[in-house]
Amino acid sequence: MPFNYNKLRGKIAERCGTIESFADSMGITATSAGRKLSNKSGWKQEEIVLACNLLGILPAEISTYFFTK
Repeated sequence: MPFNYNKLRGKIAERCGTIESFADSMGITATSAGRKLSNKSGWKQEEIVLACNLLGILPAEISTYFFTK
């Protein structure tokens, strides 16, 4: 089931500039981040929490960024 990560991509660009910078802050490779944003691999709960902290995403907004179909 693919999810739409366009809003998340926008937040990454706004806060981190590039996926590479975001991935580095997350402690993952840019390839891994790209795969997650392309629905080729899934997000772990811990990664979602870390991403929200890095990007300033509030708990009430998590579904908008990570679970929009």
